[in-house]
Amino acid sequence: MTDRLLNFIDGKWVEPYTNEWLDNINPANTDEVINQLPASSTDDVDRAVSAAVEAQKKWRKVPAPKRAEVVFEAHRLLRERTDEFAEALTREEGKVIAESRGEVQHSLDLLEFFSGEGRRLNGETIPSSTTGIFACTIKAPVGIAALITPWNFPVAIPIWKIAPAIIAGNAVVLKPAEQTPTTADLVTKLFEEAGLPAGVLNTVHGVGEKVGAHLVSHDDVNAISFTGSTEVGLHIYAEGAKGNKKVQCEMGGKNALVLLADGDVDGAVAATATGAFGATGQRCTATSRAIVHEDVYDEFVEKIVAAAEAAQPGDGFDPESTLGPSVDHRQFQQVLDYLDVAREEGVNFELPAGKFDDGPLARGYFLKPTVLTGVTPEMRVAKEEIFGPVLSVIKVSSIEEAIDVANNTEYGLSSAVWTRDVSRVFHWIDDIETGVVRINQPTLGGEVQAPFGGVKNTGVGEREKGKTAIQFFVEDKTVYINHAD
Repeated sequence: MTDRLLNFIDGKWVEPYTNEWLDNINPANTDEVINQLPASSTDDVDRAVSAAVEAQKKWRKVPAPKRAEVVFEAHRLLRERTDEFAEALTREEGKVIAESRGEVQHSLDLLEFFSGEGRRLNGETIPSSTTGIFACTIKAPVGIAALITPWNFPVAIPIWKIAPAIIAGNAVVLKPAEQTPTTADLVTKLFEEAGLPAGVLNTVHGVGEKVGAHLVSHDDVNAISFTGSTEVGLHIYAEGAKGNKKVQCEMGGKNALVLLADGDVDGAVAATATGAFGATGQRCTATSRAIVHEDVYDEFVEKIVAAAEAAQPGDGFDPESTLGPSVDHRQFQQVLDYLDVAREEGVNFELPAGKFDDGPLARGYFLKPTVLTGVTPEMRVAKEEIFGPVLSVIKVSSIEEAIDVANNTEYGLSSAVWTRDVSRVFHWIDDIETGVVRINQPTLGGEVQAPFGGVKNTGVGEREKGKTAIQFFVEDKTVYINHAD
């Protein structure tokens, strides 16, 4: 019998009220059902939120440094279980094992950083204009936080939401992606075993249209933190506003790496290949556009095509593999549909593209790394998020044109420019419309101690990671104390 996962509500692992289950499929071999996850109902959500409400009444009274001790203990436990987490991640999400270990290391860094925030959860003193009045601010928990997380970083993203939320004194309900329930359960158990009181963290599995939607509209939920598609994020933002909830959404990206004429071509090629094809292009910070000066365009195209040819699609547990599968059939088909769009738009395919029709890779959601040239800025493949191993290369003649092309999208998460000219660096920093700006680096990721997020249709609400992460999960209280005689 296939193993069945459970929901975690009020400190107990429980079956869903529905007694219905969804298959969790191995994306590298779609004949394999890894396990089954609960197809939960709104009743399961209600039960989880009720548990969170009761638990938060006591948890908010625990001193912040003590709350942070739980996070630090979770860090210790995760360090002992790196291989277990990485292997589960590769099995159900598909990324190659080296990338999975990298995600677990990032998660360790997050826990280490946030555990220190318990001793920095301070307000400020403010000089009053009235004699005998002491004024200050303190940080109070927002209440109950709904955390809706994606499948592409199913260890790191739940952790970077859960840790600041509970340190700030909130109780949370986690709704993880249906594609990665095993890793969600491992994260939940991590905090359970670290000593988090019952009800402070609750995990409810199920489809977003039912579980996520009810969580967003629930009267007792005070804040919603979402990472996922722009379409869903903007809907959650609007629904949250109806209930006067705090909402934080980290959404899509169409990130550009710009190579100017004086830039390091080999370095830019390596950074582009990592950004475009690493993690199968399934990252919000993936490099989906290379905007290249005409003087080095031909050299860049020749070398990036060679890099794509050198990629090794395969099962994530194979040490020779550098490119895992798409996470599921829906994502797989979305990339194939965009390849059809590219053909309709008349771009050049520098390599054979699409799926594998025979052999072991045909059993999974594997795609060939794709380099598109002859792309113009108004094409859909130049403006829309594909979320697969597909790179569009666009030719420009100046930094001004490069900036215009890079900004010609609804998204604004990450960008990179490759140049040796410091004046062009600051020109780029001033005029590029992204929340993360990199110089002579890939477009990828961000460090745990720095804010992370985007502008335009990429993000709303406070930035995640860094000190700003805590701010979303608190309300500032301004206090006036009359101490006059």
